[in-house]
Amino acid sequence: MIQTILLNGNFITLDAAMPRASAVAISYGRLAAVGDNAEIARLAGRGTSIINLDGKTALPGLSDAHLHWQAQAQSMRSVDVFELPSKADALERVRQRAQQTPPGEWVTGQGWAQELWAERAFPSRADLDAVAPQNPVYLSAKSGHAAWVNSRALSLAGVADSTPDPDGGEILRDKNGAATGILLETAMDLVSERVPTPSPEELADMMQAAQTHALQRGLTMIHDFDDPSCLVALQILRERGDLCLRVVKQINQQWLEAALASGIRRNFGDDWIRIGALKLFADGALGPKTALMFEVYAGEDWNTGMAVVDKETMVDYVCRASAAGLPSSIHAIGDKAVHDVLDVFEIARGQEAARGEARSSRRHRIEHVQIIHPQDSHRLAALGVIASMQPIHATSDMVMADRYWGERAKWAYNPRLQLDYGARVAFGSDAPVEPLDPLLGIHAAVTRQRHGEPAGGWHPEARISLQEALLGYTQGPAYAAEMEDRLGMLRAGYLADLVLLDRDITLAPAEEIPALQILGTMVDGEWRYRNFD
Repeated sequence: MIQTILLNGNFITLDAAMPRASAVAISYGRLAAVGDNAEIARLAGRGTSIINLDGKTALPGLSDAHLHWQAQAQSMRSVDVFELPSKADALERVRQRAQQTPPGEWVTGQGWAQELWAERAFPSRADLDAVAPQNPVYLSAKSGHAAWVNSRALSLAGVADSTPDPDGGEILRDKNGAATGILLETAMDLVSERVPTPSPEELADMMQAAQTHALQRGLTMIHDFDDPSCLVALQILRERGDLCLRVVKQINQQWLEAALASGIRRNFGDDWIRIGALKLFADGALGPKTALMFEVYAGEDWNTGMAVVDKETMVDYVCRASAAGLPSSIHAIGDKAVHDVLDVFEIARGQEAARGEARSSRRHRIEHVQIIHPQDSHRLAALGVIASMQPIHATSDMVMADRYWGERAKWAYNPRLQLDYGARVAFGSDAPVEPLDPLLGIHAAVTRQRHGEPAGGWHPEARISLQEALLGYTQGPAYAAEMEDRLGMLRAGYLADLVLLDRDITLAPAEEIPALQILGTMVDGEWRYRNFD
């Protein structure tokens, strides 16, 4: 039975066999037929809903291949200090929230970036003490790899000046050895673990609001990298009948042993919630200068970044996970970190080949690949490793990259390089590190500009085509999820996930892509967001 027909549309199918169509027929959550108006109209039967799109443009549903869904949901209720232009602005927002918060209760927020401030120096706990003396405060940096806390938060967490640095982290201290209130990498956990967490039901409520936000931006699938508490809340959302996004859920390092003991393998689940890969951290990030580099950061002749998990440990985790049926997805930002991860995957690939396993059965990924040594540029393609990248990081970080990496930045944030070598790419946002909006990512990928600057784009040789960008937000994530046989294009038999735009994205000037309006988002054959007649 054909339940829905969409007529008079401009369907950009991303299917090479039929790049454009004017109509589709939908049956039980799948595309039953894709073609022209006349042939599709003939499929209508009693009870078929026929919708005239009046020339509106439709694309396959967009996917975000890397985000932190629980953090995104919680960030929408936290203090918004995202990319504020000064420390004073951030402190004022904290002050306002503290005044509305009972003494003793936590104030949390996300998104500060000291590189945007005139002084470009890390803030201190004393800054927060002055505006929130009665409340513990925990503010994660835009990068997600540093936290800014006040004295009350440190005290509640039992962090003193003499507290040793944890493995893979650092408590920043002043010249007298006193903790400054800045925590890097795993040191963040010393305080974050003391912040009260919402109940699973409360978190599900937050996720429902975040889901509305995502659907309004054309997203139909996400790949999540948060903790199991996120999975619990997602299941509650589904039990309520309210889950409208498809989710690929990764398993973080600290839960690998439990996953292996359970016998869980990749793709456990269904087309709504499914298990993806083991997630590890090789290094930190550019913002706090903890991304692991071969050579020092400009102006810091002692600093080459930080290894969060050493190579030998990664080999152990990745090979054990692979043998148990799980691919691995490893965060690597610095060129040394990317190099080390490629070495790890080379070892894993050798073991998989010895077991007679096809590469496509373990879809390993490097998350971010923000800068790569030129001698390693070809290795993702050679090893069949997915480049999971976030185009908007390029335009967000370009000033910092030039400042700290100098000439090396030509090899940074460069999906063009990976595509030219034949690597598969999957694009995302890293939300809430960056805004949850794939149109912003598409714009960044094709222009390499932010607010029209720099002219011609930052390292314009790294720009990619609109077609390549669209594939990065559709077929790339579908392949990474092992769902390429049913997602990523508009083709008969595929899941009926699509997004409706107010105009043809292929005809819009590149600078206008962020202003395109999402008029509707369909998942599994149902409009989950609709703003058209």
